[in-house]
Amino acid sequence: MTHAVDINAVQAYLTGLQERIVAALENAGGEAFRTDRWQRREGGGGISRLIEGGELLERGGVLFSHVAGTRLPPSASAHRPELAGRPWQAMGVSLVLHPRNPYVPTTHMNVRMFVAAARPGHDERDVFWFGGGLDLTPYYPFEEDARHFHQVCHDALAPHGPQYYPRYKRWCDEYFYLKHRQETRGIGGIFFDDLNEAGFEAAFALTRSVGDSFLPAFLPIVERRRALPYDTRERDFQAYRRGRYVEFNLVFDRGTLFGLQSGGRTESILLSMPPQAQWRYDWQPQPGSPEAQLADYLKPRDWL
Repeated sequence: MTHAVDINAVQAYLTGLQERIVAALENAGGEAFRTDRWQRREGGGGISRLIEGGELLERGGVLFSHVAGTRLPPSASAHRPELAGRPWQAMGVSLVLHPRNPYVPTTHMNVRMFVAAARPGHDERDVFWFGGGLDLTPYYPFEEDARHFHQVCHDALAPHGPQYYPRYKRWCDEYFYLKHRQETRGIGGIFFDDLNEAGFEAAFALTRSVGDSFLPAFLPIVERRRALPYDTRERDFQAYRRGRYVEFNLVFDRGTLFGLQSGGRTESILLSMPPQAQWRYDWQPQPGSPEAQLADYLKPRDWL
């Protein structure tokens, strides 16, 4: 699909979104994020905003990147073989937050745009597409939190058409699925990719709605759960379940694969990993325990 692409408008929105999210998280946690600006030898760079060892966030990263290359990487062209070999640009904000308190869920959000440029001497035009989403990964789930998160996702997409929430909710359930574990990564949310059929302005507007929904989706859950008491039992279970997060990111996540294949900045790409994780051989929670209750949430279901 070929439509005029306003790269400057997208960049202004994304850098503003990063600033707004970091400011809100600093206000909630009372601790400052570090700023790390970087340049990529192959073209482009980014701004990594991160915190480690905080009272609220044991690790958190809110990353902006705008990178470019001469040949589209396999992870980006797998579903578009006709675009293989084109010059490209990719721009986005991606965040992963790993709270310290096991009762506060881990969360992820990203919004991004790709442009595959026409090659001189070829009968081609520039092609763009948007993608993104947000999802929630609780360790000790609460029905109230899951319903709230999905309601905000629904409401963000509703102005753009009633078809989007059910479509993107299902896409999220299918994408964030650990096939070898036969479980979802968490309670889902929304996920989309390849968005361009309605034109640049409509696709960009929907993408902004997704990005803007993150803070109202996540911060009320933080405030409800951050003061709940916990001990080593809860922290051990959190570390065990964080291992599943690592498995998904390294085995299935297209964003991680794209970053590594495109020569991205490894420190920023792997900032999504939790600071601590555990793997235990064939461990099972005690039936009826709080830890066992999580299994009921690791399958697709309707939340609204």
